[in-house]
Amino acid sequence: MTAPYYIEVLSRSGEVLHRQRFDQLPVHIGRGYHNEFILDDAHTAERHAVLELDADGHLVMRDLGSQNGVVHLGKKLPQVPLSGSTVVRLGHTRLRVRNADFPVPPELADTTMHAWEGGVPALAGLALIALFTGVDVALSDAESFNAIRYLLVVASGLGAGMVWCGVWALANRLFGGHARFGRHLFILGSGLIAIGAWKTISSILAYAWSAEIFTRYGNLVTLALGCGMVFFHLLTILPRHPRRLAVMSGLLVAAGSVLLLMTNYQSTGRLSNELYMSVLLPPAVRQSPDHTVDDFMLQAGKLKSQADAAKAKTVKAELDDDDGD
Repeated sequence: MTAPYYIEVLSRSGEVLHRQRFDQLPVHIGRGYHNEFILDDAHTAERHAVLELDADGHLVMRDLGSQNGVVHLGKKLPQVPLSGSTVVRLGHTRLRVRNADFPVPPELADTTMHAWEGGVPALAGLALIALFTGVDVALSDAESFNAIRYLLVVASGLGAGMVWCGVWALANRLFGGHARFGRHLFILGSGLIAIGAWKTISSILAYAWSAEIFTRYGNLVTLALGCGMVFFHLLTILPRHPRRLAVMSGLLVAAGSVLLLMTNYQSTGRLSNELYMSVLLPPAVRQSPDHTVDDFMLQAGKLKSQADAAKAKTVKAELDDDDGD
């Protein structure tokens, strides 16, 4: 490795926080102001290390008798030979040394949707969150209309949404370099609208055609939509790894589905979310054919027979237990 040399200070994730050029060696490193490279780290010594060439002409970083030493791969060493990819730790500071000939990766294609930055997606996201919150309250509200109550609910939903997206924006700033708060708001709003639309459409389909599967297992689709929303949050932070994030989201859906089904089975003895369809809509929505009273009585008779058999089995088991005691 030949001059000029560049000493880089790295974050824990490997990003370059600071870079300084040196045209000649040695380069003394430490907290003292007489060093060529000064560290603002209380865990480093006044004269901590020196960057120099060894007897064979190889670039090394040598410890100058500091208490915490020069650490490489978790080991404190008297000196560390350096290549362009070697990372050493002095105190709490991570350093890397490269020269002008170090090869860099090829330029990446810019896949960032710059049009969806700033105020436009933020306002769209806030509008979608407010729409979802207001419609959800309206569909479940059994009381008379109260504007103040609706405004409070919508304001609470917007506040919770901004907190949620603020956490994602902070992660985006730490790991992606930009907060993209507006885009995270738009992702949240779109995800909530998709979930609300699914709940409404599935309820209508379930009631119109007596398709109880939509109400019994519809929560699995809601879970998948929620995980899809998380996938787009993550994709905004790490756009270079869409396949890896898709696999992670798929595993999250699978794990969540298993937990939901196990919870249902543990609480009710069934995998389904509910025993019967609880959706009630206007009769005009019904599309399935009506059943006669005789059909109803026939189905009720079958249900009664099953209930009597289950009861008899339970009573017999209790008697057997009493005899055993």
